[in-house]
Amino acid sequence: MPRNQRSLKSAVELEGVALHSGRTVKLRLEPAAVGTGLVFRRSDLEDPVEITALPGNLINSARRTVLRTDNQDVGMIEHLLAACQGLKVDNLVIQVEGDELPGFDGSVKPYADALRKGVIVEQKAERKVLSVQEPVLVRDSGNEIIALPPSGEGLRVRYLPELPEGFDATPVLFDSADGNFEREVAPARTFVRAEEVESLLAAGFGKGATAENTLVIGGEELPELRLDREPTRHKIADILGDLMLLGADLHADLIATRSGHTLNQELVRLLRAQLEALELAVEPRETGYEIRELFRILPHRYPFLLVDRILEMEGTRRAVGIKNVSINEHYFQGHWPGHPVMPGVLQLESMAQVAGVLLLRRLEHTGKVAVLASIDKVRFRGAVVPGDQLRIEVDTLRLNRHRGQVRGTAKVGLRTVAEAILSFALVDV
Repeated sequence: MPRNQRSLKSAVELEGVALHSGRTVKLRLEPAAVGTGLVFRRSDLEDPVEITALPGNLINSARRTVLRTDNQDVGMIEHLLAACQGLKVDNLVIQVEGDELPGFDGSVKPYADALRKGVIVEQKAERKVLSVQEPVLVRDSGNEIIALPPSGEGLRVRYLPELPEGFDATPVLFDSADGNFEREVAPARTFVRAEEVESLLAAGFGKGATAENTLVIGGEELPELRLDREPTRHKIADILGDLMLLGADLHADLIATRSGHTLNQELVRLLRAQLEALELAVEPRETGYEIRELFRILPHRYPFLLVDRILEMEGTRRAVGIKNVSINEHYFQGHWPGHPVMPGVLQLESMAQVAGVLLLRRLEHTGKVAVLASIDKVRFRGAVVPGDQLRIEVDTLRLNRHRGQVRGTAKVGLRTVAEAILSFALVDV
């Protein structure tokens, strides 16, 4: 059964040393509205962007989870994300003074404790759920992770490790329905193999690592463990953290064999694509709009109405719309008719129209309208051709009495084809 979304009652501030950079980092976890998700802001920067914890913002990185938006990074987020997964906290704004979160004692527990300190509260909207229907497998050189249809309630993760002599390598099973996350997973610390230490230090990793926050396994001495099969339990924590990028609760049985962040993240990308495909296949939510309702909201008409449907609205925070690109579009008559391609400026106009629907929810009773004022950081990443369905995602970055700013992303299937920052002036009618 779906549950309601959750956030914090009050903000919590933390400070600690980053495991890789070795720098002291301040962090603030702030309550956020329904539908916000987990959003990072680099408070050390003069003009920080919002970096949302979704697979589209993942970048390839060794040994950790890193997100990037508009060339701003935030990394080592997996421990905080695992705490949010384990305690079911869905909406937060995370202010961080740097590009790496603190490592604390190397486990998820300090983040779980911080969430408890902020008091977890239920909100008045359901959390999205993805229930796996068919097996999903990712594999690389004998390492693999497979998602199977759920055998019970919620998420079950079984991890099969490969550990040096002297360590218990029997599998560990975590079942989210048992409520044992804080006791069986959260305290488990990160680890490194003894033969990797020198090369990782030479590559600039581990400057903040100590014997207290990082287990060294495979060396001459066996480290003292906090709990039974601690390295394997930390691997489960990493999986839970990476799965938080799905943006929905996952109901599935996962079996992971020697998997790490690379495979975990590839799995969550595939699952996110499934989630988005299912959203496209269903009727709009109560907060979505069919074309007849769009006529009442937007002033545009054929041939300049470039949105066919609004799939979902999350307050004034986020909107998702679609545009079905047909060979009958008027612009194909003159825009490369032999090889028809949707003009990039019209993709931007589609974003602006979805943004207009979003902003008009705020302006409905104010006597103002949103007028496009500027477009920044535009990137076109692929062609849009007849037969494509354009999925337009718009997220609010800033909104006050006089101005609004959104980030727009246009996708065809898994491909991002365009993205931009759009600014609007909110003017009197």
